Amino acid sequence: MLITDLIKLNNLQLAGKLVSDELMLGIQLSRRSGIGTEFEQFRHYTPGDDPKRIDWKLFAKTNHYLVRESATESNQQIRLLLDLSGSMKYTEGQVSRLQYAKILLASLAYLANRQGDQLSFYTLQNGLVKTAVPAGKQSFQKIVATLETAQAEGSWPNQAASVPEFGRKQAEMLIMASDFLQVNDEWVNLIQTVAGPRREIVLFQILGDQELDFSMSGFYRFQDLESGKEIELQADAIRETVRQRSLDYLTRLEESLRIPHVRLIRTRLSDPIALVLKQFLLS
Repeated sequence: MLITDLIKLNNLQLAGKLVSDELMLGIQLSRRSGIGTEFEQFRHYTPGDDPKRIDWKLFAKTNHYLVRESATESNQQIRLLLDLSGSMKYTEGQVSRLQYAKILLASLAYLANRQGDQLSFYTLQNGLVKTAVPAGKQSFQKIVATLETAQAEGSWPNQAASVPEFGRKQAEMLIMASDFLQVNDEWVNLIQTVAGPRREIVLFQILGDQELDFSMSGFYRFQDLESGKEIELQADAIRETVRQRSLDYLTRLEESLRIPHVRLIRTRLSDPIALVLKQFLLS
């Protein structure tokens, strides 16, 4: 489904469901089942099952020993982090980086919720990482609601980011959505700070085609979305310089993020989100 069609829905929960349903075609993600509080299904009693799990009311009606099976809480914590710096307002072809990131994270939240994983949500703005939705009951619905109203603005001051304390008692995954554009090494430093052997970090770097290819021609007014500064330039005159500097930056970033348990996934605003997530899950 086209990203523009998903944006027109103006409903992140529905957009996330549609992306997830499209993604699930050809992919089997089995939901964990066992003893828990959320009812999942009935199945026939087998030797070794706890007799206390038999639904005796249903036995009285059907004369069959049926066991109630429930979804267990996952041992994995999924933390989602959204960059809300001003550069996330960058737009190409009626699709902003922020809109793309919101739908991508909503889709991942939908999948994680379906799997029974624990979910929490964080935002980064003005160099501060804040807990937007802690793990707990109805965290999925709260995350979607928070994503709906999230706005991007501001820059990253020349200081180390403040990061909430992340517990590491169990295996967890931290998923970040950003352009990962930096003046110094602020993103690299942040990622190095939170990296650890029990935390898998997945970085979705969302970039526009023009940011990668720079195929524009003619005069343009370019604006820094974080500082608001503008400059008029002839695109043809700077094309090769921009391309080379972009390539150099992205290469340095990749090298800096070759950290154990850290994975960088680069995607374009023109890439279908379901395809991006499918490649992520299958690789």
